[in-house]
Amino acid sequence: MALLSTNSKKLALLIDPEEYSEKDYLNQKGKIADLFDVILVGGSSDSKKQIDPCVKSIKAHFEQPVYIFPGSHEQVSEAADGMLYLSLISGNNAQYLIGEHRKSALALKQMDLDIVPTGYVLVDGGKETSVQKVSQTLPLSQDDIETIVATSVAGELLGMKAIYLEAGSGAKIPVKKEIIREVKSKLDIPLIVGGGIRSSEEIKLAFENGANLVVIGTFIEENTSNINQLKK
Repeated sequence: MALLSTNSKKLALLIDPEEYSEKDYLNQKGKIADLFDVILVGGSSDSKKQIDPCVKSIKAHFEQPVYIFPGSHEQVSEAADGMLYLSLISGNNAQYLIGEHRKSALALKQMDLDIVPTGYVLVDGGKETSVQKVSQTLPLSQDDIETIVATSVAGELLGMKAIYLEAGSGAKIPVKKEIIREVKSKLDIPLIVGGGIRSSEEIKLAFENGANLVVIGTFIEENTSNINQLKK
């Protein structure tokens, strides 16, 4: 897999196409180039249909590979390098387990994208997130480590190529290190961790406990100058 391996330690910047400002991100271009290994583009909604122009703008100005982080079947761009093909395996809403995928599969099959089937596991980050609202699924309690681990392993056995532990956009509490460590110990595929991560210390904790890709989104979206804190 081009994006990840079970030994990699990469940092990803997640950009919501509805909140993307080319000027703001170009002002931080050098720091973004130094800090981040990959750029993810997407979100729970894209009512303004900005995914394709956003991807094209990022590809025009940044060297990092750009992968789509889709919230629906409409969030597709042939200009991207690849896609995390997310299936919300922690919930029971068939639309986000397989329904959205049916709507995009035939088109994606014709595109030259690196498709990474990814088991998406939503855990409680201390607030109701946009993922929860849109998908109408409840997050798994961070106290129920056994269920989180079992869900992640089930995703691997179903053929997923990565597991994404997600506390949700703007989470108050990131995924606990104990959860990351336990999930990683049972997986033979790469582990992605995101949601509520707002400091270099939290990034370090996630890596130390087994994350192969750590995703930063809302913290930078709130103010791109927050990159300076991570840079330090």
